Amino acid sequence: MLLSASWWVLLSAAASADFEPHENILLTAESFIEGEARQSHDARFEIRVTPGRLDSRLRLRPCEAGLEGFAAPGGRRAGNTTVGVRCLGPVTWTLYVPVQIEVHGEVVVLAHAQPRGTVLTASQVRLEAHDVGTLSAGYLIDLDEARGMVLRRALQAGTVLTPQMVEPPRLVQRGQRVQLLAENESVAVRVEGEALADGARGDRVRVRNLSSQRIVDGVVLSHGVVGVSM
Repeated sequence: MLLSASWWVLLSAAASADFEPHENILLTAESFIEGEARQSHDARFEIRVTPGRLDSRLRLRPCEAGLEGFAAPGGRRAGNTTVGVRCLGPVTWTLYVPVQIEVHGEVVVLAHAQPRGTVLTASQVRLEAHDVGTLSAGYLIDLDEARGMVLRRALQAGTVLTPQMVEPPRLVQRGQRVQLLAENESVAVRVEGEALADGARGDRVRVRNLSSQRIVDGVVLSHGVVGVSM
């Protein structure tokens, strides 16, 4: 535990019995970080906060103006972390309370071992309960979001899928003949082009217009179709 306070704020038990109850300090830390954790995680997740112990010898002047919790530098919203608690006056002091935050909820896992390049289907993913505080690399929580994504590498059954493990399918590949589509409310023009880069839906790619040989920038709309401005 880290403590920042003037020497006259720290009193020994022998000097005075008039001190801020440890229960108040721990409750302030617990309430603050529970609210922060709920804002940081999906509403479907269950949040459980367990504050650590304070040194029984710790004696701090009573806080007449009330206690305030705040985020500690480098603090986390899951797992083991610390929470700042300060007295607002008239005597001021600050300390950091250790807490453990458990965040339980269902995340997307791979139902069966799959090779790199697999396009995920409904039968290949499922939801499984985890404490996401232990998942430092991230996680997915939406089955619909995972379906149709492509595995970047081979994975074993039961692997918790992270955003780094999947990518959107490539709808355009470098060297592929594509349709350049330019349209407005009254007219649509299509010409043939050659993609100069790979792209998923919404990606910007460069395409060579095979009629004019001009290189233009466009947005991937669907399989083999790139939208450009008129």
